[in-house]
Amino acid sequence: MSAQDDYGRRSYGEIPVGTGAKPGIVVVDFQLGFTDAQYPLGGAPLVMRAMENTAKLLKVARDCGVPVANCNTAYMNEREMPYWKITAVRETFRHDHPSVEIDPRIYDPDYDLTVCKKGPSIFFGTDVPAFFAKERVDTVIVTGCNTSGCIRASSIDSFSHRYRTLVPEDCVGDIEEQPHRDNLRDLGRRYVDVVDLDYALEFVRAWHRRETGADAPVPA
Repeated sequence: MSAQDDYGRRSYGEIPVGTGAKPGIVVVDFQLGFTDAQYPLGGAPLVMRAMENTAKLLKVARDCGVPVANCNTAYMNEREMPYWKITAVRETFRHDHPSVEIDPRIYDPDYDLTVCKKGPSIFFGTDVPAFFAKERVDTVIVTGCNTSGCIRASSIDSFSHRYRTLVPEDCVGDIEEQPHRDNLRDLGRRYVDVVDLDYALEFVRAWHRRETGADAPVPA
C-alpha cells in the first residue's frame, strides 16, 4: 500500500473546503528578489509561471472588486530579522535594497492593501486579518512564492483564521518542482483545496455575478 493510499484510508483529504460567500486574495512575496534573475533568489521558472498566472487572476479580481492583500518581506537590519538560514535573505532583504520592491507586474498600489511582513506568513503580525474582516471575506485565494515556505505558512495561517482556503497550483511557485508538489500535496490533505487558475477565476466571476447580476469584465 502506498503512503498516498494509507493517508486516504485514514480519511485525509476526504472533505473538500469549497468556496464561501466572498473571496479575497493574498499575494505573497512577488518582490523583485524572487522575480528578477539578477538577484540571488530570482527568476526560478515555477515562480515566474506563478507570477504570470497571478497577474491574470488579479486583473479580473480587481475589475470585480475583490479585496487584494499584497506583501513583501523586508527588514531594517539583521538585528530585526528572525534567524534566517538563507544568506541571500540576510544580505538583500533590507528596506533600502531594490530587491524588496514588489514586482509592478502584479502590484496596484492604489488598489491593494500593502503590508511588509517579517515572517513567513502574510497574516502574522500584519493588518491582513482586520482588512479581510472589514471586507467580510470568508474564502482566501493564496498566490505567490515560495510554495514550501511562505505559501505553506500563509495557507496554514489562513486555515487557522478559519478562512476557507484555496491554493491555485499554477499561481504559486518554488525554486524546485519536488518541494512545490510535496507541499501542495500535504496542504491539500489537511487544510486547503489545491485548485488551478481557471477554478479561481470562475469563483471570482461567479461571486461578481451574484453581487451585480452582470458578467465579469473579460481581460484584454
